[in-house]
Amino acid sequence: MDKRYQVFVSSTYEDLHTERQEVMHALLELDCIPAGMELFPAANEDQWTVIKRVIDDCDYYLVIVAGRHGSLSPEGVGYTEMEYRYAVDQQKPVIAFLHKDPESLEKRRTEQSQEGQQRLASFRDLLQQRMCKSWKTPDELGSVVSRSLVRLMKDHPATGWVRADQAAGPETIGELVRLRRRVEELEESLANAKSQPPIGSEEFAQGKDEVEITLLIDERFRVVHPIRMPCACTWDEIFGLLAPLMIHEEQDYELKRALNEHLENRFASEIRRLTKGHGIETPSSEVLDADFQTVKVQLRALGLITQSIRQRSLKEMGYTHWTLTPYGDTLMNKLRAIRRQESLASQPAS
Repeated sequence: MDKRYQVFVSSTYEDLHTERQEVMHALLELDCIPAGMELFPAANEDQWTVIKRVIDDCDYYLVIVAGRHGSLSPEGVGYTEMEYRYAVDQQKPVIAFLHKDPESLEKRRTEQSQEGQQRLASFRDLLQQRMCKSWKTPDELGSVVSRSLVRLMKDHPATGWVRADQAAGPETIGELVRLRRRVEELEESLANAKSQPPIGSEEFAQGKDEVEITLLIDERFRVVHPIRMPCACTWDEIFGLLAPLMIHEEQDYELKRALNEHLENRFASEIRRLTKGHGIETPSSEVLDADFQTVKVQLRALGLITQSIRQRSLKEMGYTHWTLTPYGDTLMNKLRAIRRQESLASQPAS
């Protein structure tokens, strides 16, 4: 009989959005049914009753912990910790996934107060008393979850769920229908991640918004004080230029070189006019490094690019490599793919 197992995924929300998506992918690939109330704030007793009922219905319990302990209940206990303790009390097979180096996380993804840090440390100590695994990147987390859950299912067989045509009773059929809808909702959510920007990115400059990139111009860089020329570009223009280079991945200096050549060509007449009075016969230019770093940070904040974590040769290890996110790939296609002309599409055949 083909079984599917329901797995409760517990974590804080704001700081682990990408990580949870990787875990959901891993569970769906194992034909498991993800469940969890971390998407909804457990702010009252009624909500906590719902959470307990969902945990009761699950076969396995996973908890992901990075740099935050999370919001507290009126009793002063973190809701994520409450979920974990309840799952243990119900004798659910549990496994924790702890970030290897929480001190390396961005400040906004960590506890700011000493009290919060102490709660997090205490919670990590509690988790390490049972089965736990470590991870550092979202991709690594997805792989670790897959391997660990397969082992957990082997060591602790659970009841699971079966297809409606393999089980009798209207209640079982109704529950399977509900769970199927839940899987479809989660798959739709994962698909949306490829076409929608990350939460909070709307506050950053993007699209047709303009940014000023400074070119340093001199005669083959022999001038002590190069001429500074501001170049106005839109973020769509910059991303549309650099994105194809990162379909696989690209190094820092190659992206900067491509941006430099683009600005040299686009502002060629302005460069000639500006350097004419300085006696510069063969002007050369370079993008101001601080502006290039801003470009990388902005594209990363918009959820368009991410640093590649592929294993590198010794020759490549000195350079940072960047690649497109699924959302970045979608936006690149919108900006660069050539669309059919409506007039040609609607023209009758001769």
